[in-house]
Amino acid sequence: MNRTIKFAIGEYYHIYIRGNNRQKVFLEDRDYLRYLLLMYITNSSGVIHLSDHDTKNLDLLFDLKRDEPLVAIGAYCLMPNHTHLLIKEIREGGISLFMQKLSTAYSMYFNKKYKKTGSLFERPFKAKYINEDEYLRYLFAYIHLNPIKINDPDSWSGKKILNPETAKQFLDFYRYSSYPFYTGRKRMEDKILDKGKFPEYFSGKQDFEFFVNDWINFGENEIKNPKVTP
Repeated sequence: MNRTIKFAIGEYYHIYIRGNNRQKVFLEDRDYLRYLLLMYITNSSGVIHLSDHDTKNLDLLFDLKRDEPLVAIGAYCLMPNHTHLLIKEIREGGISLFMQKLSTAYSMYFNKKYKKTGSLFERPFKAKYINEDEYLRYLFAYIHLNPIKINDPDSWSGKKILNPETAKQFLDFYRYSSYPFYTGRKRMEDKILDKGKFPEYFSGKQDFEFFVNDWINFGENEIKNPKVTP
């Protein structure tokens, strides 16, 4: 299937990739961590072979030197059967090449580990062009609020989050998104992000937390799945 949108340098996109037939693509903690590491090392014009390195401690591999990045990543969230990325195209063909490298590398890891065959992810990945500043800012809430559905599927009615305090507590401990970065907790995974390539919507930790809290408490009729297209 051909993609219906074209990527352009300097523009922003919401990227969504789901497991084939909605299957889970992360089965345990180490799978999430592997994908996060691959987000870092495949975002490079060069090639890094993990087989050349000791992978017992994945955190240490975030110190590997990369060549020039293919894209700028402003936010991300990994869910059991899909992932969300907020990406800026910074070189011609960067998004397509990055997603190809990332999906191929993780699929090879997953299929070998779990003795699977066939396509792990749906193809092509879905993308939405972000042409409004208000919508770009909104995605920093939408992407980071996704994990609430893991903790309590009924808490997200499609209109508003029904249990704000429980939702906030769960977000504070969810490791597999860029939420901790924006709330001021330092991690090796922070190297995935290039905040400087995105508008400065939040002056600091407190400003971001106020922003998210507003959506948790008052985001009725707005917290919904943005449409993304092949």
